This record gives sequence, structure tokens and C-alpha cells, in this order.
Amino acid sequence: MQEKPPASLHEVSRLIALATPERWMLGAAIVLLFTSSAVTMSVPFSMGRILDIVMESLGATTNQTTPASSFSSLGLPVLFTILIGIFSIGALANTGRVILIRIAGERIVTRLRNMLFSSIMKNDVAFFDRHRTGDLVSRLSSDTHIVGKTITNNVSDGLRSLAMSSVGVGMMVYMNVKLTLIMMGIVPPIAMAAIIYGKVLKRLSTQTQDAIAETTKVAEEKISNIRTVRAFAQEESEIRRYGVRVQTILDLAKKEAIASGLFFGGAGLSGNIVILALLYYGGGMVQSGAISIGELTSFFLYTAYVGSSLIGMSSFYSELMKGIGASSRLFEYLDAKPLIETKKGIIFNEVLGDIEFRNVQFSYPTRTDVPIFTNLSFSVPAGSNVAIVGRSGSGKSTVAQLLLKFYSPDNGAVYIDGVDMRTLDPMWLREQVVGVVSQEPTLFATTIRENIAYGNPKATYAEIRGAAAQANALEFIEEIGGFDTFVGERGASISGGQKQRIAIARALLKNPRLLVFDEATSALDSASENLVIDALEKLVQGRTTITIAHRLSTVAKADWVILIDDGKVAEQGTFYDLISRPKGLFRQLVEQQLGGLGESHDNSQRVKNERLASAV
Repeated sequence: MQEKPPASLHEVSRLIALATPERWMLGAAIVLLFTSSAVTMSVPFSMGRILDIVMESLGATTNQTTPASSFSSLGLPVLFTILIGIFSIGALANTGRVILIRIAGERIVTRLRNMLFSSIMKNDVAFFDRHRTGDLVSRLSSDTHIVGKTITNNVSDGLRSLAMSSVGVGMMVYMNVKLTLIMMGIVPPIAMAAIIYGKVLKRLSTQTQDAIAETTKVAEEKISNIRTVRAFAQEESEIRRYGVRVQTILDLAKKEAIASGLFFGGAGLSGNIVILALLYYGGGMVQSGAISIGELTSFFLYTAYVGSSLIGMSSFYSELMKGIGASSRLFEYLDAKPLIETKKGIIFNEVLGDIEFRNVQFSYPTRTDVPIFTNLSFSVPAGSNVAIVGRSGSGKSTVAQLLLKFYSPDNGAVYIDGVDMRTLDPMWLREQVVGVVSQEPTLFATTIRENIAYGNPKATYAEIRGAAAQANALEFIEEIGGFDTFVGERGASISGGQKQRIAIARALLKNPRLLVFDEATSALDSASENLVIDALEKLVQGRTTITIAHRLSTVAKADWVILIDDGKVAEQGTFYDLISRPKGLFRQLVEQQLGGLGESHDNSQRVKNERLASAV
């Protein structure tokens, strides 16, 4: 399959566009670049003339009148003083160039990272289903650095090489056309080799960045789940798995090293052959008096400068290809458009809290062939407490995903106060309307205060403290050091029940109209569960509440119970009504969970029902 050049040209234009905000700084850097390059390129000419002056003073003569006589009248001390001044200007210009390029480069990388992070954060949840965290982190850190370096340092070095090679060739033509033509014989093979090398490097760069991203994914996943790894004594197997990923990067690096060695080795051989040719013809011209020793020396120095500049331009091209390889995935992420816009839609002044699922059909975007809901319909009156139950995998938690508008139904609709959720502003919905307390609440690696305030960043300390008190969290918070205590990564330094109560405090501070408890007590011991349930009871007052649970004992206090099975509502009613149905699915689930407590030698159905209800 052939590569498509237009894609590379498009990516180059986008790379240039990234540098546009720094055009004045980069423009100044380019002016300084040409200044320092001009000074550098005056060195060979000056060295040749100084050599001729020295040769004249020693009495060496040639058959040609050297142009050194116009300089010899100045004297070596004056000439050296002038050159030191010129070289100082060049050094200052080069210093300024490096500073400006570095600052511009860091600004571009910073802006690119902000743009990429913003694009990632504003994308829908389906985007994160398709891309793993480690891959995104790798793009944010490694790829942005490569792209920023390509735009600034690499372009600067490329322009410097272009300027020096252009001036050098011009001076060589001015000094001797024949020798220049001999020297230019090196250009076509190096140019051809550079093009081939650049294409190889672009391909290897893309593969390397993908391999680095994959390695980052593995490391991030295993480190973040170190307790599970350790619990199953899988450290050695994970080390081996990581080693395989790192070996892939090493293998690609070896291929790049071989390609670089062949290119630079070939370029060096070509340059040495040209040097020998110049020595052969140039030496003969000195002997015949066509040129002076100083001129031949200047020519050789220009040849060395031009040769290194040509190699620099080749490196510029190859590094540009490397940057394009890294940028292609960045642009893919930057161009990704969310299916659900973050800020777009209707906003209510007042939300009552009526919820209706009407003929909802849904499957996750990454598993479109696995339907979750085939025809889900139910309603939740405002202010009521409804429990959603069902077997594992029946789609209970998906109800919460749809209520948060993380996804939209494939068919049918979800309504809040009679309005299709597709038309509602997602940001407003998540910020002010719907609150969630999940089975494993996410806490950030910061203080308890900041974790609670995440529900309402504008909340005062008094409001944060009040929310913690309502959530039965104030006592343990003060015991472990107060609200400025760090909870560790993912809340690792506190217990599951404590994390739940902080999450409840966060939800209380948010003060949502609709609440979803997604398995909120299923992972807790009985003591922690009682504290959490007490906090939840305070939280649900006056709000529409949907409780999603595996442990059926947690639904006993619900106003209404909805059982989902096979993608639709299988049963619904009050808790006691459902448990009273002898052949009902809800009753079967309760009996399975409670170990057959419904079995009895007593033929009274009422007695069996009471035993089940009391067990729950």
C-alpha cells in the first residue's frame, strides 16, 4: 500500500498553524538565526585571508596575486580585533535565537497539551470506551513533546542549515566554479538517501509512539491496580508482560539505529570522496597558481560547512517526518467530535423530577451486537424512591449511564419532566440535576475538603462541614486529621465505608433533584452499611431517587421496585407485592440470595412471605 503524500502536506500545514501564535517570537529568532549564520559563514573567508597574509609575511609567493593584500594593510592585531567583535555579535545572536526558540517551543507544547486535554475532557464517554487511559496519557506527554520540538528546534536547525548551505554554495561559486561543481556532486545521492530515510523514520516513529503508548497503558493499569496484582502474586508475570512491551520499543529503536547508521555512514563516505576529489583538483590549481593556499583553505572550510549543513537538512527532513508521525494521532484526538455535545441544549428553571423510560433500545457503542435494552419502559414519579433490581448484566447500571446522558438511546427516549433528554444541556444536567453515589466512589488524590467540594466548588467551609455531618462523615474526618487530610490515590488511605460517606457528602453539597445510588452499599460490611444507609436516608428526602442494587435487602424501603430482565421490565410493584408472587422472578432472586428461606413445611403462603420479608 502506498503512502499518501497529501496527508503529510496537510499535517505539515497544521503543524505550522500550531506555531502561528508565536510568529513574532519565532520571527525574531529567525532574524537572529540568519545573523549568527552570516557570522559563522564569514569564518572560512576570514581564515583564508589570514592564512594568505601569514604566507606573504613569510615570503611565500605564488604565480597569482592574492587578494590578501587589501587585508594585510590592516595588520593582524587589528584584523583579529575586528573578527572578535564580529564573532561576539554572532554569539549573542545565537544565544538570543536559542532562548527565543526554547520559550516558543515550550509555549507551543503547553498550548498543544491544553488543547489536547480539553478535547479529551470534552469528549463523550464512548470515546473513553474506545481509548485506554495509558494511550491518552502517552499522547499528552510524549507525542506533544515531539511535535513541539519538531515545530521549533527542528525547524530552527533546518533553517540554519538551509541558510548556511545557501551562503556557503554562493561563496564557493564566487571563489571557484569548477571546484564547486565537483563538490555539488554529493547533493543528489544525499538528497535521495534523505528522502528514503525520512519515509522509513516516519513509519518507525509512528510504530514507536504506538508501542510507547501501549507500554504506558500496561504500566498505568498494573500500577493503579497493584493491590489486585499483589493479592494474586502476579508481580513476576506483570514484570515479564511489561518487559515484552519494552522489548518491542527496543526492537524498533534498533531498526531506527540501523537506518540512521546506513544513512549517516553513506553520507560520510560521499563527503570523504568529495574531499579527496577537491584535494586532487584543488592541489593542482594551487601548484599552477590558479588559486592561493588561503583560497583553497577557505574553499575546504566552506565545503565542510556546506556538507554538515546538507546533513543537517537531511536530519531536519527525517525529524520532520518523525514529528508528522507523532502528530497524526494527536490530530485524530483533536478532531474527535463528541456525539453528545457538552454544552448544548435546554435548561430548566425548576426541575420537578419525573422520570420516564419509553420504549428504550440501547447497546454500548463498542458492543453494538450485544443489546442491553430491547424495549425498556417504566416511569418514576417526582419525589419517589424506586429500586432497580435484576440479575448481573441485566443493565441496571446502564440506567444510571443514560440518566447522566453519558449515552443516548438507540431508539426510544428518556424523559425528565416530559422533556426528551436528548434536548437537554448535558453540563447543566450533570452539574445541577442528577447526582450519583456509586459502588466504588472515585476520590481524587487530594484533601477530604477538595473531594467533598468537587460537588460544588463554590461551597464555603461551613457548607462542606455541614454536608459531612449529614453524611455521618464528620466524626471520622476529625479523627484522622481534619478536612485537609490527604486521602491518597483513589482514596487508598481510608476505608470503603469512609469513602462512601465522603461521596455522599459530595452529593449532598451538590444538592441534586434526582439521585442515583448505583450499588452504593454492596461492598460494605454491616457496620459501615448501617452508617451509609442512615446517610442515604437523609440524602433522599424530597428528591426523586433511583436505587440500583445487587443486594436485594437494600430495596426493602423503596416505594416501588422495578425488575429488569432480558432488556425490558419483567416485574414491578411494591417490595411486599413482588415478594408475595410465588412464581415471580423477584421472589426467585430473593430466595437465591437468602439461601432458600422461603422453603417451609408450613403450607401457609402468608407465613413463607413473612419469613422472606423478615429475612430481607
